[in-house]
Amino acid sequence: MPTATALARAKELDLDLVEVAPQADPPVVRIMDFGKWKYEQDVRAKESRKKQSQVIVKEMKFRPKISDHDFSIKKGHVERFLEEGDKVKVTIMFRGREMAHTELGAKLLDRLARELGEISQVEAAPKQDGRNMTMVLSPVKRIVKPAPKEPHQRGSSGERPAPSGGSSGVASEDRSKVGPPGAPGNVPVAGSVAGEAAGNGAGEVEKAGA
Repeated sequence: MPTATALARAKELDLDLVEVAPQADPPVVRIMDFGKWKYEQDVRAKESRKKQSQVIVKEMKFRPKISDHDFSIKKGHVERFLEEGDKVKVTIMFRGREMAHTELGAKLLDRLARELGEISQVEAAPKQDGRNMTMVLSPVKRIVKPAPKEPHQRGSSGERPAPSGGSSGVASEDRSKVGPPGAPGNVPVAGSVAGEAAGNGAGEVEKAGA
Protein backbone atom coordinates (compact mmCIF):
# COMPACT_ATOMS: atom_id res chain seq x y z
CA MET A 1 0.00 0.00 0.00
CA PRO A 2 1.40 3.42 -0.85
CA THR A 3 2.31 5.70 2.06
CA ALA A 4 -0.17 8.37 1.00
CA THR A 5 -3.00 5.83 0.94
CA ALA A 6 -2.07 4.53 4.39
CA LEU A 7 -1.96 8.05 5.79
CA ALA A 8 -5.34 8.86 4.33
CA ARG A 9 -6.81 5.65 5.76
CA ALA A 10 -5.42 6.44 9.24
CA LYS A 11 -6.81 9.96 9.04
CA GLU A 12 -10.26 8.65 8.15
CA LEU A 13 -10.24 6.39 11.22
CA ASP A 14 -8.84 9.19 13.43
CA LEU A 15 -5.85 6.98 14.31
CA ASP A 16 -2.06 7.09 13.86
CA LEU A 17 0.15 5.43 11.28
CA VAL A 18 3.01 3.80 13.24
CA GLU A 19 6.07 2.14 11.70
CA VAL A 20 6.62 -1.15 13.56
CA ALA A 21 9.30 -2.80 11.42
CA PRO A 22 11.51 -0.20 9.71
CA GLN A 23 14.16 -2.81 8.76
CA ALA A 24 11.71 -4.79 6.64
CA ASP A 25 11.54 -4.33 2.89
CA PRO A 26 9.09 -2.73 2.43
CA PRO A 27 8.73 -1.26 5.96
CA VAL A 28 5.80 -2.53 7.98
CA VAL A 29 3.38 0.01 9.44
CA ARG A 30 0.26 -0.30 11.59
CA ILE A 31 -2.77 1.90 12.03
CA MET A 32 -3.35 2.28 15.79
CA ASP A 33 -3.97 4.70 18.63
CA PHE A 34 -0.35 5.49 19.48
CA GLY A 35 -1.19 7.25 22.77
CA LYS A 36 -3.16 4.26 24.06
CA TRP A 37 -0.45 1.83 22.96
CA LYS A 38 2.23 3.90 24.69
CA TYR A 39 0.19 3.98 27.92
CA GLU A 40 -0.28 0.20 27.89
CA GLN A 41 3.45 -0.29 27.39
CA ASP A 42 4.23 1.94 30.38
CA VAL A 43 1.76 0.03 32.57
CA ARG A 44 3.31 -3.31 31.64
CA ALA A 45 6.80 -2.03 32.34
CA LYS A 46 5.67 -0.72 35.71
CA GLU A 47 4.14 -4.07 36.68
CA SER A 48 7.28 -5.95 35.64
CA ARG A 49 9.42 -3.63 37.77
CA LYS A 50 7.18 -4.32 40.77
CA LYS A 51 7.70 -8.07 40.38
CA GLN A 52 11.47 -7.69 40.24
CA SER A 53 13.16 -7.59 43.63
CA GLN A 54 15.76 -4.85 43.74
CA VAL A 55 18.73 -5.68 45.93
CA ILE A 56 20.55 -2.63 47.25
CA VAL A 57 23.99 -3.02 48.78
CA LYS A 58 24.91 -0.37 51.34
CA GLU A 59 28.50 0.11 52.54
CA MET A 60 29.78 0.93 56.01
CA LYS A 61 33.47 1.64 56.65
CA PHE A 62 35.35 0.95 59.88
CA ARG A 63 38.88 1.54 61.11
CA PRO A 64 40.70 -1.28 62.92
CA LYS A 65 41.24 0.90 66.03
CA ILE A 66 37.71 2.27 66.22
CA SER A 67 36.39 3.22 69.67
CA ASP A 68 33.50 1.36 71.29
CA HIS A 69 31.26 4.42 71.01
CA ASP A 70 31.86 4.84 67.28
CA PHE A 71 31.48 1.09 66.79
CA SER A 72 28.03 1.18 68.44
CA ILE A 73 26.91 4.07 66.24
CA LYS A 74 28.05 2.40 63.02
CA LYS A 75 26.56 -0.90 64.13
CA GLY A 76 23.22 0.88 64.57
CA HIS A 77 23.39 2.11 60.98
CA VAL A 78 24.17 -1.40 59.74
CA GLU A 79 21.26 -2.78 61.76
CA ARG A 80 18.89 -0.21 60.25
CA PHE A 81 20.03 -1.09 56.71
CA LEU A 82 19.45 -4.79 57.37
CA GLU A 83 15.97 -4.22 58.83
CA GLU A 84 15.07 -2.27 55.68
CA GLY A 85 15.96 -5.37 53.63
CA ASP A 86 19.27 -4.16 52.19
CA LYS A 87 22.59 -5.95 52.12
CA VAL A 88 25.55 -4.29 53.80
CA LYS A 89 29.16 -4.39 52.70
CA VAL A 90 31.38 -3.80 55.73
CA THR A 91 34.86 -2.50 54.94
CA ILE A 92 37.84 -2.27 57.30
CA MET A 93 40.37 0.30 56.05
CA PHE A 94 44.06 -0.18 56.95
CA ARG A 95 46.61 2.60 56.72
CA GLY A 96 50.39 2.54 57.07
CA ARG A 97 51.60 0.21 59.79
CA GLU A 98 48.08 -1.07 60.41
CA MET A 99 48.67 -3.51 57.52
CA ALA A 100 50.88 -5.50 59.87
CA HIS A 101 47.90 -6.16 62.17
CA THR A 102 45.13 -7.28 59.86
CA GLU A 103 43.93 -9.68 62.55
CA LEU A 104 42.41 -6.64 64.30
CA GLY A 105 40.14 -6.12 61.31
CA ALA A 106 39.14 -9.80 61.27
CA LYS A 107 38.24 -9.64 64.97
CA LEU A 108 36.19 -6.50 64.38
CA LEU A 109 34.22 -8.11 61.56
CA ASP A 110 33.67 -11.24 63.62
CA ARG A 111 32.35 -9.12 66.50
CA LEU A 112 29.94 -7.27 64.23
CA ALA A 113 28.62 -10.49 62.67
CA ARG A 114 28.17 -12.05 66.11
CA GLU A 115 26.28 -9.09 67.59
CA LEU A 116 23.99 -8.87 64.55
CA GLY A 117 23.52 -12.63 64.21
CA GLU A 118 19.79 -12.48 65.01
CA ILE A 119 18.91 -10.28 62.02
CA SER A 120 21.70 -11.04 59.54
CA GLN A 121 23.88 -13.75 58.08
CA VAL A 122 27.35 -13.64 56.56
CA GLU A 123 26.89 -13.84 52.81
CA ALA A 124 30.55 -13.21 51.92
CA ALA A 125 33.21 -14.15 54.47
CA PRO A 126 35.89 -11.59 55.36
CA LYS A 127 38.61 -11.34 52.73
CA GLN A 128 41.59 -9.09 52.17
CA ASP A 129 41.36 -6.75 49.18
CA GLY A 130 44.50 -4.64 49.02
CA ARG A 131 44.47 -2.29 51.99
CA ASN A 132 40.86 -3.14 52.78
CA MET A 133 39.13 -6.13 54.35
CA THR A 134 35.51 -6.63 53.32
CA MET A 135 32.55 -8.71 54.45
CA VAL A 136 28.95 -8.78 53.18
CA LEU A 137 25.96 -9.21 55.50
CA SER A 138 22.48 -10.03 54.23
CA PRO A 139 19.20 -9.77 56.15
CA VAL A 140 17.50 -12.84 57.55
CA LYS A 141 13.77 -13.31 56.95
CA ARG A 142 11.94 -13.51 60.24
CA ILE A 143 9.11 -16.02 60.71
CA VAL A 144 6.15 -14.47 62.52
CA LYS A 145 4.27 -17.07 64.59
CA PRO A 146 0.49 -16.64 64.96
CA ALA A 147 -0.77 -15.68 68.40
CA PRO A 148 -2.27 -18.59 70.40
CA LYS A 149 -6.06 -18.70 70.65
CA GLU A 150 -7.57 -17.94 74.03
CA PRO A 151 -9.47 -20.92 75.57
CA HIS A 152 -13.17 -20.63 76.40
CA GLN A 153 -14.04 -19.54 79.91
CA ARG A 154 -14.74 -22.40 82.27
CA GLY A 155 -15.34 -22.85 85.97
CA SER A 156 -12.64 -23.21 88.62
CA SER A 157 -12.73 -27.01 88.30
CA GLY A 158 -12.21 -26.81 84.55
CA GLU A 159 -15.79 -27.86 83.76
CA ARG A 160 -18.40 -25.79 82.05
CA PRO A 161 -20.83 -24.15 84.50
CA ALA A 162 -24.29 -25.73 84.70
CA PRO A 163 -27.08 -23.69 83.09
CA SER A 164 -29.06 -21.65 85.56
CA GLY A 165 -32.86 -21.88 85.72
CA GLY A 166 -35.65 -23.97 87.16
CA SER A 167 -35.55 -26.83 84.62
CA SER A 168 -33.03 -28.98 86.51
CA GLY A 169 -34.57 -28.00 89.87
CA VAL A 170 -38.03 -28.93 88.76
CA ALA A 171 -36.85 -32.25 87.41
CA SER A 172 -35.05 -33.14 90.65
CA GLU A 173 -38.04 -31.99 92.69
CA ASP A 174 -40.40 -34.12 90.63
CA ARG A 175 -38.10 -37.10 90.96
CA SER A 176 -38.09 -36.64 94.77
CA LYS A 177 -41.88 -36.78 94.86
CA VAL A 178 -42.28 -39.65 92.47
CA GLY A 179 -40.80 -42.88 93.72
CA PRO A 180 -40.20 -46.16 91.92
CA PRO A 181 -43.12 -47.92 90.23
CA GLY A 182 -45.44 -49.60 92.73
CA ALA A 183 -44.32 -47.54 95.74
CA PRO A 184 -46.76 -45.53 97.85
CA GLY A 185 -45.17 -42.32 96.70
CA ASN A 186 -46.57 -42.88 93.23
CA VAL A 187 -50.20 -42.51 94.46
CA PRO A 188 -51.43 -39.16 93.05
CA VAL A 189 -54.81 -39.11 94.92
CA ALA A 190 -54.58 -40.56 98.43
CA GLY A 191 -58.35 -40.46 99.20
CA SER A 192 -59.57 -42.52 96.27
CA VAL A 193 -56.88 -45.20 96.59
CA ALA A 194 -57.27 -45.38 100.39
CA GLY A 195 -61.02 -45.92 99.95
CA GLU A 196 -60.41 -48.77 97.52
CA ALA A 197 -57.90 -50.36 99.93
CA ALA A 198 -60.31 -50.24 102.91
CA GLY A 199 -63.14 -51.78 100.93
CA ASN A 200 -65.94 -50.72 98.76
CA GLY A 201 -68.16 -49.85 101.73
CA ALA A 202 -65.61 -47.80 103.57
CA GLY A 203 -64.78 -45.97 100.39
CA GLU A 204 -68.44 -45.12 99.90
CA VAL A 205 -68.73 -43.86 103.51
CA GLU A 206 -65.66 -41.63 103.12
CA LYS A 207 -66.96 -40.21 99.88
CA ALA A 208 -70.39 -39.56 101.44
CA GLY A 209 -68.82 -37.91 104.49
CA ALA A 210 -66.72 -35.70 102.28
